[in-house]
Amino acid sequence: MPVLVAPDGAGSAWVEQRRTEIRATVAESGAVLLRGLGLADVAQVTAAATALADELAVEREGFAKRVEHSPGVYSSSVWASDLPMCMHHELSYARTIPQLMMFGCLRPADSGGTIGLADGAAIAQALPTALVTPFVRDGWLLTRNFYPEAGLSWQEAFGTTEPAEAEAYCRDNGIIAEWRADGVLRTRQRRAAVVTPAGRPDPVWFNQIAFLNRWTLDPDIRDYLVGEFGVHGLPVDTAYGDGRFINAPVIEEINAVYDSHTVQVPLRAGDLLVVDNLRMTHSREAYTGPREVVVAMGDPTDRAGWDPAWQR
Repeated sequence: MPVLVAPDGAGSAWVEQRRTEIRATVAESGAVLLRGLGLADVAQVTAAATALADELAVEREGFAKRVEHSPGVYSSSVWASDLPMCMHHELSYARTIPQLMMFGCLRPADSGGTIGLADGAAIAQALPTALVTPFVRDGWLLTRNFYPEAGLSWQEAFGTTEPAEAEAYCRDNGIIAEWRADGVLRTRQRRAAVVTPAGRPDPVWFNQIAFLNRWTLDPDIRDYLVGEFGVHGLPVDTAYGDGRFINAPVIEEINAVYDSHTVQVPLRAGDLLVVDNLRMTHSREAYTGPREVVVAMGDPTDRAGWDPAWQR
């Protein structure tokens, strides 16, 4: 994992010829690495992603800054190179989720920077029943406070400068939005933690409970944020679906299971890694030196049928 394919051609023309085969392999295995596809710039990654996906997916509700090259095609998240990006399914908290994630490597890091993959169905099986049960029953809760100085602004996250449009987006997507007295937008959304997407045989641990929780933060960063914004006002945090805090040992156990199931995928210049985002969770190692990876999101999928009645 992933399936390694050495193309006998280059670029989007080869991808278009093998499109059906590539997509079938991704559906079966969860990920395919097209090693040495010869992608040399953003335009070539965009062309390959367009040839492979049914439709490119525009990101909404992101939590880290990106450069948008074109709708559905972005830089990798702006994230400190000396900090790892923990396991997550892209936009697992949103209503509309990209089914395909495509990572085109233009320049690998000098060291580190590999993409980790793990099978979300295997994670669901490996986690202790006692840990999973309350999340199955109540789902999980994501709370965000959109501070101008911490993370994305609400304007960037929702793609508008109009408060009424952001509020309408939230209503349409099952998000509770409120403007605090200080003008900061606070949102809360309750989502299912274990889902079985249509046509899939096994339930998947599909969420960002651990990644976006306070206990996954570097302790110095956590202490700073709590001191700056208070324990109830963090820029982003997760809880049980009924609002209860999640204790540190629960988050530690989730992250340990992720670690034990992770396969690291080093990327080389010209590679394209194609990942089934509904099945596979991904991460990024810390790294040194310049690194340039173009991220394309494809095949937007509506999660409305996955969530229990309380979310619809």
